[in-house]
Amino acid sequence: MTDATTAPVLAAGAVCWRRRAKSYEVLLIDRPARGDVSLPKGKAEPTESLPQTAVREVLEETGYQVHLGVPLGSTTYTLPNGRDKTVLYWAAEVSKSELERGTFVPNDEVGGVEWVPLAKVGKRLTYERDAELLQRFAELAVTGELESFALIALRHAKAAFDSPSGADADRRLTARGQAQARAVVPALAAWGPTRIVSSTAARCLATVAPFARATGIEVKKAPQLSQDGWEQRQHDPSGVREVVDRRIAKGRTTVLCSHAPVLPEIIEQIAEATGSPNGGRMTRAGILGTAEFSVVHLAAKAPHRVLAIETHAAPE
Repeated sequence: MTDATTAPVLAAGAVCWRRRAKSYEVLLIDRPARGDVSLPKGKAEPTESLPQTAVREVLEETGYQVHLGVPLGSTTYTLPNGRDKTVLYWAAEVSKSELERGTFVPNDEVGGVEWVPLAKVGKRLTYERDAELLQRFAELAVTGELESFALIALRHAKAAFDSPSGADADRRLTARGQAQARAVVPALAAWGPTRIVSSTAARCLATVAPFARATGIEVKKAPQLSQDGWEQRQHDPSGVREVVDRRIAKGRTTVLCSHAPVLPEIIEQIAEATGSPNGGRMTRAGILGTAEFSVVHLAAKAPHRVLAIETHAAPE
């Protein structure tokens, strides 16, 4: 049995990048106390998801507020105390506005930050494991697929089994569901969505309401994503495809809030619309518990193929 003293330490970080002419630069941190040069990362807090950890650690260690892009994988190594530590990484572009706003302040852990051309990053990094992680990043850079956006398929939070009106669409969130809707706000924010599209059902609208309030984003209602609409159309996918096509054409990271019977079709239509393989990972991405969500990363350039899929839930 694994206890708190032997369980692996979970951490997260990011390969922060900026475009320079026809190439890329990567942001490295210098830690004098440890005598190393590495990537920004840190241990997860009990109340946050790992994507939240990555965004927070980048801000604390570099002064830059970023939104996550494509996941790059993980590294695992053994700490001096014998415990294993696993670090998950994402690519994260530092926007032009953030480059102007962000200010690095040296602290007890990080003495300085440095933008390094991608071709020279491997020689600057202290740890081989970090250099290996950069290979995945470099592959995306070579294919021009670092630039991406995401469609985030979110299942509504926990709802009551019935409603005062008797209509399924009027079912309200339970107390647990309301807590889930609040908890998912910072979890979704890690990817910086700029659009919210929701089923017209009360439980879906209530799920995205806290995120809409926190970000000031207007919720666009889409009856095509509702369970009633799905059943009334006898599972005709054309309505879902219409929503998916519009969001892909816009190329902006968007939250799509819907229902358990509809979510697999949303994922399938994303695969078909982008000409991406629709295998087991796509199928699993559509099977979500309440307030869980799958982030489908799409290349910014047409045909916007699927680059990666990840599924998360906000800690309750």
